[in-house]
Amino acid sequence: MRFEFKPSFDRSIKSLPQTEKADVKEAAFQLIDLLSKERQIHQGLGLKRLAGNFWGIRRGIKARIFFRWTGDLIEFVLAGNHDDVKRFLKNV
Repeated sequence: MRFEFKPSFDRSIKSLPQTEKADVKEAAFQLIDLLSKERQIHQGLGLKRLAGNFWGIRRGIKARIFFRWTGDLIEFVLAGNHDDVKRFLKNV
């Protein structure tokens, strides 16, 4: 399994408050750890298919991580709230 952090993901993390940045990074690395070791994904991450190859996980009530999963490649695209993800999906 390969993982890639897109520039849009890095930009979106910069705009988050410091506490949310740490939560988002922790959730992303937790997902990477689970998928690279082919472990069962627990419900706490809130993994959900959103549209086509696009998926999302949540960290707490506000923070969302949006990524594209194609074959053995996961591309982290966006970090933000629910509205940020909806806005992104409208433009895809």
